[in-house]
Amino acid sequence: MTFSPPQSFDLTGQLAVVTGARRGIGLAMTLALAAAGADIVAVGSSPEPPGGGTETLVSALGRTCSTLHADFADRAAVTRLAVQLGALERPVDILINNAGTIARAPAAQHSDEDWDRVLAVDLSSQFVLAREVGRGMLERGRGKIVFTTSLLSFQGGINVPGYTAAKSGLAGLTRALANEWAGRGVNVNAIVPGYVATDNTRALREDPVRNAAILDRIPAGRWAQPEDFGGIAVFLASAASDYIHGALIPVDGGWLGR
Repeated sequence: MTFSPPQSFDLTGQLAVVTGARRGIGLAMTLALAAAGADIVAVGSSPEPPGGGTETLVSALGRTCSTLHADFADRAAVTRLAVQLGALERPVDILINNAGTIARAPAAQHSDEDWDRVLAVDLSSQFVLAREVGRGMLERGRGKIVFTTSLLSFQGGINVPGYTAAKSGLAGLTRALANEWAGRGVNVNAIVPGYVATDNTRALREDPVRNAAILDRIPAGRWAQPEDFGGIAVFLASAASDYIHGALIPVDGGWLGR
């Protein structure tokens, strides 16, 4: 029995699609995958000009990068994105289903519009894209799908009922797809971020009471940085994780173990 880490984690020759790829966790995972050898299709919610920031950063790592965009709250737009991905010259080997949004309001004031938008982006679009891209993976008998869920896949949170519902649903979807697809060569797993210093959490970090309470609860004593998610993305996208199916892997500084 032998184990060769460089080969196990090598993504050379593979094509990775990353949604929400242009900032935060998505950008960090994109660059980590490229550094491991993958070529990239970076998908954002708005167009990026040719030679834009993501493409430049990936190219500097010696990999190719093309950019697409889609409104993940629009079912038809997500379907069109799936068609575009299916028409690429190369098949998609890795799908990092990371795009997401959040709306903060107490449940009694949480509007139908916010509820519908968050569920559409954070859950429905994730299923549509996984289904459509996953179909090709199943035909080829190989592929890696990775969702980005949340600590609120396990907990209730405060003032984010739509987000909690969507991320809880995404945890269940990860397991459901793994149950169907593990025996057909497709790995479906999820990364579970803790509290990360991104635009989505700025309001929490700028609230001295909430910020202190959150930090007090994290054994590592700090907010996560987007770069903390590169290694786990490469692991779940690589041959090193071939026997891992339906797993929700926390990257939370120890929050869930507290």
